[in-house]
Amino acid sequence: MSKELVVKTNRLNQAFQTLSLSEFHIVQLAIVDARHTGTGLSTDTPLRIDALRYAEVFGTTRQNAYQRMKEAEDSLFNRRFSFFDEDGKLVKSRWIQQVKYLDDEGAIELVFTLAVVQGISKIDGIKDFFTQYLLSQTAQLNSTYSARLYELLIQWRAIGKTPVFELATFREQLGIGVNEYKRMDHFKTRVLDLAISEISEKTDIEATYQQHKKGRSISGFSFSFKQKKSKTKSLENQTISGNLDLFSKKMTDSQRHLFSNKLSELPEMSKYSQGTESYPQFAVRIAEMLKDSEKLKEFAPMLEKVGYR
Repeated sequence: MSKELVVKTNRLNQAFQTLSLSEFHIVQLAIVDARHTGTGLSTDTPLRIDALRYAEVFGTTRQNAYQRMKEAEDSLFNRRFSFFDEDGKLVKSRWIQQVKYLDDEGAIELVFTLAVVQGISKIDGIKDFFTQYLLSQTAQLNSTYSARLYELLIQWRAIGKTPVFELATFREQLGIGVNEYKRMDHFKTRVLDLAISEISEKTDIEATYQQHKKGRSISGFSFSFKQKKSKTKSLENQTISGNLDLFSKKMTDSQRHLFSNKLSELPEMSKYSQGTESYPQFAVRIAEMLKDSEKLKEFAPMLEKVGYR
């Protein structure tokens, strides 16, 4: 599961949405499998998700996985979300337009709506800025609030801190209803504190938050987070030292452009991203960085991972 990337446009990532954890998992699996299999997402072609696949990723039995999937799809079919388009206009959409249960095969087939397909598949245009993370980072989270908060934080991975999330908007992005956790102390202890604790314990980042006030009332929250130290760092260093000859040589222009495109999709390269750039823009910057012999050595583990020999 190490190469399974969840990738969304920032617009979809910031959408106002209410999803249960199982519904959230269905959307994640659809994103990953559409990319992993190369089939992509379409408003015309169903995407198949197997219970066995769900069970392996999220640590449950196949029978329980299929039950979760059926319940999730039944409710997901009626779920709505909203977002602001490039013109600042509010757009409302459903998640899926069709679902089919394959009981004898332990699988479901679903067709997403246009807004979802565009928010997941259209990530290579110059205007489309993206958020990406490994599916394994959220697979063990037990709260949908934790999973959604992780998505919102990781969009700012390049700088390790977020702008101030205005309270009303933030609640909608987490999927909290207007009558839920109305008291601020309940919101902080039952949503924020638990989510921060779970994220810091089970994912690749450690996070904290700061509250912001207007007068005496809390008006919003901002977050800071840092990447945990990699357990494989020493191994990567050994790999670099053992291949100094290879990575001390300059790459040709064709090699730089070929491998910069591959590197741009690696989660390990996210810390070099400027956060608001598209894949093509990021790849162009990486290609420029690969002209530098020191950067070439720094990127050695990732270059080997994408096939540079």
